[in-house]
Amino acid sequence: MANRSSEKGEPTTSSPEIVPRTRLTRRAFLGVVGAGVGTLAVGGLTWKAVQGGVFATGTGPAYAAWDALGAPGDATLALVSAAVLAANAHNTQPWLFRVSPDRIDLFADPTRTIGAMDPLLRERDLSLGCALENLVLAGPAHGLATTVALLPEASDPTHIARVNLGATATAASPLYAAIANRHTDRNAYDTSRTVALAQLDALGALVDTPDVGLAWFVRDAEKATFGELTLRATEAIIADPQQATDDYAWYRSSWDEIQTKKDGITIDPSGQSALIRALSKIVRVTQQQNNDGWLNGMRTIQVPTAAAFGAIVVRNPTDRIQRLTAGRAWQRLHLSATNAGLAVQPICQVPERIDRETTAGLPADFTTAMTSLLPSGTHAVMTFRIGHPTTTALRSPRRPASEVLL
Repeated sequence: MANRSSEKGEPTTSSPEIVPRTRLTRRAFLGVVGAGVGTLAVGGLTWKAVQGGVFATGTGPAYAAWDALGAPGDATLALVSAAVLAANAHNTQPWLFRVSPDRIDLFADPTRTIGAMDPLLRERDLSLGCALENLVLAGPAHGLATTVALLPEASDPTHIARVNLGATATAASPLYAAIANRHTDRNAYDTSRTVALAQLDALGALVDTPDVGLAWFVRDAEKATFGELTLRATEAIIADPQQATDDYAWYRSSWDEIQTKKDGITIDPSGQSALIRALSKIVRVTQQQNNDGWLNGMRTIQVPTAAAFGAIVVRNPTDRIQRLTAGRAWQRLHLSATNAGLAVQPICQVPERIDRETTAGLPADFTTAMTSLLPSGTHAVMTFRIGHPTTTALRSPRRPASEVLL
């Protein structure tokens, strides 16, 4: 499917204030909380800060998988170590692997879903496609050629892919080299810099299969339309009791929970300031506070600072092969963007509301609105923003390869 840019010419940007993110040190934290409170209060808060992981961002067993890539060991298992670092919806990590010397089988874990946020399992298939792409990219880096068969067993819908392995010359590609550095960037992007159409076209070339394509929104009018649609979709999710509940179920608020479960959405890579992240680790955040922060971040940072928006589109959004292929394309795009020094973030509230409309029998509000933005006969399965980063995106927790084997 052909790549589509909205207009020939450079994309335009608005110029909202960029909110810088700084690292909160123990000294800075004490300076903030110490103003106007007693020594005992400061001591108590400091203890809670230590217990909450305020000074240990991105460390511990929950983050060890990021450092395991490329470590000496079994070559076949190394492919799984790459796969678990893939992009995935809500950091559910919905994968399981069966490993043998000449084959790796990828399975969906049916317990790792996000309910009404993904009623058609579209995002789960995209996530599994991302994991498969990392696995395939890791093959040559470890002297293994890969041959992929998607959905190899009609009787088992959880069997996502069979990857046969053979010997090949060892060669690590630039995309493989980016795997450990790829992180979703929810921070403000640099509004003084555009992303050139040549860069967007190069990324679009990575989406190179007949039924999967990429549409860019770079004109001010299109950006404003998609941005407003995304904000409305965010509000609709928050107002939908089942979607809001299923969304919040994957938020991890305590340090112990993060280190034990090694999954879910955490405060560190959220794009919030260092102080807000610290306070959220000390005082438990309610669902309403989480929703308010999410909507505010979308409204003041993530939508207005995007240099452009994009949509990965397919011909048939219920076709699992197309969804898995779209996931593989997204992983390649994100890795390539990482190598190019660009920041990207999935913002999929509109497709999530479209799926909700489809399965709950709701009026086709978002379905109709999104159709008007896309090439005829296509459907968005993944929407995202792109721009130049203003800070370093932080890691998300991950289960290591050893915990996802059958």
